[in-house]
Amino acid sequence: MTQSPEQSRPSEQSCTSEQSHPPRTVDRGDDELIAVTALDCRFPGAPDTESFWDLLVAGRSGLTRQTERELAESGLPARLRRHPAHVPVSALIAGQDLFDPEPFGLTDAEAALMDPQQRLFLEACRRALERAGHGSGVGAGAVGIFAGAAHSDYLTRHLARRYADSAADPVGSLQAAISGVGDYLPLHVAHRLALTGPAISVGTACSTSLVAVHLAAQSLLAGECDTALAGGSSLIVPQGRGYLHVPDGIFSVDGRVRPFSAEGTGIVHSQGVGVAVLRRLADALADGDPVLAVLHGSAVNNDGGDRTGFTAPSPRGQARAISEALALAGATPRMISYVEAHGTATRLGDVVELAALKKVFGETGPAWCALGSVKSNIGHANSAAGIAGFAGFAKTVLALHHGVLPPSLGALPLNPDLELENSPFTVPHQADPWAGPRYAGVSSFGIGGTNCHVVLGSAPQRAMAPADGRPQLVLLSAHRDDALERLADATATALDQRDADTADAAYTLHTGREEQAHRTAAVLGETPGDTHRVLTSAPRRAVPPTRPRIVFAFPGGGAQYPGMGRELLTEEPEFARTVEECAALFAGRGDGTGSGLVPLLAAAPSDQEAVRLLRDPVQGLPALFTVSLATARTLRA
Repeated sequence: MTQSPEQSRPSEQSCTSEQSHPPRTVDRGDDELIAVTALDCRFPGAPDTESFWDLLVAGRSGLTRQTERELAESGLPARLRRHPAHVPVSALIAGQDLFDPEPFGLTDAEAALMDPQQRLFLEACRRALERAGHGSGVGAGAVGIFAGAAHSDYLTRHLARRYADSAADPVGSLQAAISGVGDYLPLHVAHRLALTGPAISVGTACSTSLVAVHLAAQSLLAGECDTALAGGSSLIVPQGRGYLHVPDGIFSVDGRVRPFSAEGTGIVHSQGVGVAVLRRLADALADGDPVLAVLHGSAVNNDGGDRTGFTAPSPRGQARAISEALALAGATPRMISYVEAHGTATRLGDVVELAALKKVFGETGPAWCALGSVKSNIGHANSAAGIAGFAGFAKTVLALHHGVLPPSLGALPLNPDLELENSPFTVPHQADPWAGPRYAGVSSFGIGGTNCHVVLGSAPQRAMAPADGRPQLVLLSAHRDDALERLADATATALDQRDADTADAAYTLHTGREEQAHRTAAVLGETPGDTHRVLTSAPRRAVPPTRPRIVFAFPGGGAQYPGMGRELLTEEPEFARTVEECAALFAGRGDGTGSGLVPLLAAAPSDQEAVRLLRDPVQGLPALFTVSLATARTLRA
């Protein structure tokens, strides 16, 4: 990109004139909203979603400045380490090379052949579904997957001898392609996690991952799937080598990314893996799923020929995408109190993006909308996969969920060419509470002109059932004993640190996880504050490969007594439903069995009249059968 900001900056007239393609408008009901039910991500300085949020709120950078020794150990040649233009700053992903193939049915040889982008994304999808309460797709219906990957450095550097279209070994070449080419990313996930919805590879350069979110939402609204995974994977292999700064290029001169700043000199090449779980809001609420945020509308377009070059952005194209997303969401600019910008910190990019925003939001203030860019924290996570677009999406979802606006790093002094003073926009420099109705926009603009904008809102408030204080049975399972030991420790830590509702956790671990071979169980809540000891010391065992058949054995006539279902009637809904069902069936006999059933099961053990009635087989045997059936159904529920 060689145009100066002055050459490429749109005129005042172009910022306010009518668009050649006015946005479509659609009235959307609550049944057409999309819930974001879970996130899983790994970014520089943030190995998981919780640490990513901590990094954002604390205003930290995840980028690492490396020593000469570290660069040498990475394999970077001395001539590059000593080059005057070399910037020793890298975006490092901890454990980038680590992967456990066993849970996915992969052999060690298959895993070694697989691109780390595919390995880590596969793990992220599994974790995301578990976070959503639907581990391995349990109870999620038809699950779709929409994702993109960067060009495979692993394929180029490590598998080049095995991969060639004209190779003498076509089988080996095909295996390398399947394991390394980005098109296969969603297909591997669908296969390894047994997902039966659409599996679509997405590629729009920098905007890939946010476009994947848009496509996933459209697929849900069209009824093609019941749950959708959307995201991307972009890794640098090998990592930790810094980069060469080119004057007037897009890469930062000093390894810092400063969107909206007069000192901004560009991006740092970065990496990351991220995925979101989306469901129709009505379905998520009906199933009791967590809802982090709500997607109200999204739009995608392309600049076409309306730009100075293939890599140059277009303010008109960006403005059209933003306007259309707002219209589809039924929102006005005044409702939007935060925009997560593409924010590349380049001389051209920020100026064009602000011109597009002003075309939609207006030129003048007072300011009501905050601006931020996650690139200030983690760099630009590879244009080929567009995972940076997902990072901005994840940041905004978490901000909506927590009600906090994170700061945008390094913005001061503000770039005067952006003319932010007296505009609708302000840039937060510290974490601030996000009060009032919360709505936000997220932008991602790709090289080649594909623009995407998403409108998000905070989750609806739901009444929470009060904790009843009863002990809860917590079930855990893993593919190996050592993995189960780590899972027990992590679960106990999470329950202690996050003040989680033990009943909700127990239910999700029981109904929203795939059962694996190594298992443990523990009753929590009997001794307050003893969660960690109870969970980590519970016996662990491996179950046989063949599931045993279960027989429910109950006593015969003579074992019945008054009140034998009293506590279960009041505490277990499944037990109570079965008793009512049996009472209705026995009522058809006309001998009073049905009407007297519930009083007998709820009677006090000392009730002599109830004792007398239960001695009569006409009353006693139906009561005994009812308790047996209701108990079996309760245990199976």
